[in-house]
Order: sequence, then structure tokens, then C-alpha cells
Amino acid sequence: MERGLNSSIDEGLIGYWKLAGDCQDYSGQDNHGICQGVLLDAAGPDGTRGQAALFNGRDSYIEVPHSPSFDFGTDDLSISLWIKTRDSLDDVIGDILSKFDPERRRGINFTVMHHAGCTSSQSNYRHLLFGIDDGRIEQDWTDCGRPGEGIFVSAMTVFDGSLHVGTCEPEEGQAGHVYRYLGGTDWEDLGSPDASNTVMAICVYQGRLYAGTARYDTRGSALAASPNENLGGRVYRYEGDKRWTDCGQLPDATATYALSVYRDRLYGIAMYSPGVFVWDGGTGWDYCGTPGDERSMALAVHDGFLWVSGNGSAGVLRYEGGTRWHFCGKQEDNSQTYSFAIHRGDMYVGTWPDGSVHRYEGGTDWLNVGRLGEEREVMAMTIYNGKLYAGTLPLAQVYRYDGDDNWRLTGQIDDTPDVTYRRAWSMAVYGGKLYAGTLPTGRVWSMEAGKSVTYDRELPSGWRHLAAVKEGTRLRLYLDGALVATSTDFVPADYELATDQPLKIGFGAHDYFRGSMRELRMHRRALSDQEVAELYRGQ
Repeated sequence: MERGLNSSIDEGLIGYWKLAGDCQDYSGQDNHGICQGVLLDAAGPDGTRGQAALFNGRDSYIEVPHSPSFDFGTDDLSISLWIKTRDSLDDVIGDILSKFDPERRRGINFTVMHHAGCTSSQSNYRHLLFGIDDGRIEQDWTDCGRPGEGIFVSAMTVFDGSLHVGTCEPEEGQAGHVYRYLGGTDWEDLGSPDASNTVMAICVYQGRLYAGTARYDTRGSALAASPNENLGGRVYRYEGDKRWTDCGQLPDATATYALSVYRDRLYGIAMYSPGVFVWDGGTGWDYCGTPGDERSMALAVHDGFLWVSGNGSAGVLRYEGGTRWHFCGKQEDNSQTYSFAIHRGDMYVGTWPDGSVHRYEGGTDWLNVGRLGEEREVMAMTIYNGKLYAGTLPLAQVYRYDGDDNWRLTGQIDDTPDVTYRRAWSMAVYGGKLYAGTLPTGRVWSMEAGKSVTYDRELPSGWRHLAAVKEGTRLRLYLDGALVATSTDFVPADYELATDQPLKIGFGAHDYFRGSMRELRMHRRALSDQEVAELYRGQ
């Protein structure tokens, strides 16, 4: 049964949106919502209509105007609600709630991360993040070690509570490996799927870790040719204890380039040969056409479609089923489009050779939102605690997007002398921090903007109860009444969270929320473990 407003658990309540037929505030604080296209009579957990709000993932959200009750200052706070997400996804799940000023980097973010098209990997998939910020850098870029003997951290993803990377290890007798991060500068070797020199792509599909191998031509990064001539182009599934199961070869491929999940199917592209392919579940890969009659470079999922970026004149194309692709425009005179990111509901791509990022405006139109310093190529891009970050070549720099055409340098993470190119190629959000991998040092680096806590396991589909709590020096995340993640310590006085920005339910820095919500509460105090469990059991 639903809980009323007469129990001690409702002390400090500043917002209570049942989201059952309306978006009114039942806390007594009059923080009523303004509906922007949300269906307010959706079915609840028992299938009865009128018990939840359905967000379409395209343009719907609820805006709650600012009020003094939202001036959190440095106080404790809590957010709790039920959400429903689908198992088969054709879109980013998006933001649960935000009250964030992007210009000042001040406020709170609560989101479900889904980062496909992070160059060659699907780096985050159904991972929760609760973050606060007040324009702070808690940790500058810090060296997290060199996995194995790699020169290139060519792939990165978060799987089963850990950060995983793929490497290029190009010398005679070497091969590409997958490694799991153990903390500090330590890495655990999970083995080589095959004898080729690179693990170029990794992603999570149906709860398992998959890796795509490649014979990477190191001359493409202006390095000496690799003496390892063993071919890749295959995809493998990890079985534990350094064991990998062969899931087949992409047709005619010597190098797998990227992997992504769309509508519960695993898709892949090759590096040096054209075509998009979908796995048949055994060892076969079915042909899905050749977008733009060019080689493809990255895969992304957004607004109901699978998207691909191209090499040469291909630009960006949208999958229409079968072998059909719809051309969605080029990014000025750029010849390569390396990466995707979904930021504030829009699609962004990174390019070569002018080192600019472009935002999709619909049809075949793209808006140039700026060049990153004097760089030539934009590779990995990801959303982290309310902001968009991007890695570059030739200096392996990482920039933060501050709106309009403004990009701020956060650091250079590879300063190898006497080389032509340095890459900040791969990225993922893990353990509340942003991680990035490099070439040619083959090292992983991390930084922390503000303070975040992440749930680094896949959020199950269906109805789930979530709670995010800020108490004293820690942030906490709960799933179905149980504590699942706790942040590292911070100084509460460093985080003044008051902002006159509106509270947005179902929208934020990542994307419009795709799914259902009900029983959203905000407290201006910290809920205890017992209170979170009681809210879970009581609904």
C-alpha cells in the first residue's frame, strides 16, 4: 500500500510528486510541476493505469520552478522514487532528475548513463550516477597505471562492478589483452582472446562481456609497423579465468572496430573494410548494409535508431532496417567522424581533421560547436556529472564543453616526446570518476569533477526503487531498498548547492528520460538505511 504523509519518514520532505494523474506536489510545499509532454496516466507496477508518469525519451519532462525550499546550501538531502525501464533499448535511458547550473557547474545530477559510440566501445550501459558539484576539481588527472605492455588503451567499458580495458600490444610475441582495474596502478590480466595485436572494442551484452579483436596498423598513429601480422576481426565472449569463446568473424574483416547493443542485438563494424553486421547468436554475423558506401567508424543508439559515423564522405547515417541507411548530413569538410555523445537530448560527434565537435540539428543539418584548442581530431566523448568531456589528438588533451563554442582544457594525459600523434582515445565513468586511455604510453588516467557515486553494475529493467542520499561527507546509492554504492569522502562546506535553476524531472545533462516514474520524493535531510528500505517495502 502507498504511504501517507503522517509518518516520521516524511520529516524534512520538500517535494512529493506521486506522478499518478498529475504532477502536483503533495508535500505541502507547493512545489508543483509543469508538465512538458509527459503522459500522466501510465500504468503502475500492477498494470493499473493512472499510477505512473511515462516519459517518451524525446522531449518530455516535468519542470518544477525554483523555490526557497530547494536552496540546499551544504545541507544533507535525499531523492527516492520508482522507475521503470525496458529491457530492449533503442534509446539512451537518460536523466532521472537534475537541478544544475551548467555555467557555474553547481547543483545535483541523478542519471542513468548509457554511452555508446565512445569511439570504439560502449563504455557505460545502464549505470547509475548521483553527483554534486560547485565548480570543483576534487582530483586532477592522475596516473592509474599501464595495463600490461600496451602502447594503446584501445577499448574501455564498465562491467560487473569493475573497469575493463582492451590494449594494443604490437611487438613480436605479444597480443592484445583485456585487463580489469584493481585500483591504484594495478591491473588484472583477463587474457588474450586471440593472437592479434589489439582488443579494439569491448561492450556488455545480455550481462556478458564481449571483445572485438584487430590487427591494428600502428602506422595509422604514425608509429612503427607492428611485426605481429596475426589477423583479428573476430568477436569473443568472456567466460572467466582467461577463457574466451569465439563468436565468429565479421565478414572479410581483419580488424573489429566497434561494438554496440541496439534493440537487444549486438552490432559490429570493421576497421579496414565496409559494412555493418549483427550477430546471429552463434558464430555468424548478418550483413546490414554499407552506410554511405564507405567504411564506418563508430556506432551509437539514440531516439529509436542505430546511428553510424563514416570515413571519407560518409558523414552520419541512421539505420532504417534490413540493409537500408538514411543519410543525415556531413560535418562541414571533415573526412572522419570518430565518436558520438548524447548531451542535453542532442547528438554530438567528434571529427578529423579540424578537431571540432558538431551537434545534430535535424535533417542533414549540423552545427559546429567549436574546435578543441588547436587539436586536429576529437575521439572519445562522454557525459560526466553534468558536463560533456572529449579527448583529442595530437596532444592527448581532454576538454570540457562549457556551452556555445567554448571548450576548456582540463589536462594533457600523454606527453610522450618526439612522436607525431598522442591520443586520448577511450573513456568511461567508473567509481565516481572519469577515466581515459592513451596512445602511445598505453596508460589509463582518471580525474574527479565535483563528487559522484556510481552504481557500476547494470541497472535491471522493470520497476526498480532508487534512492540517492547526501549525508555528511558521503553520497550513497540504493537499489530496491539495499545500499549498493558509497562515494569517497568530501568536505561538505566545499559544496554550496543552491542554484535558481528549476528542478527538472526526466531531463538533464545526458538525455530526456525514457521510461516511467512514480512516487518521487525529495527530502532536505538524509534518509537512513532503514527509511529507504521502508519506502521500498511500503510501495
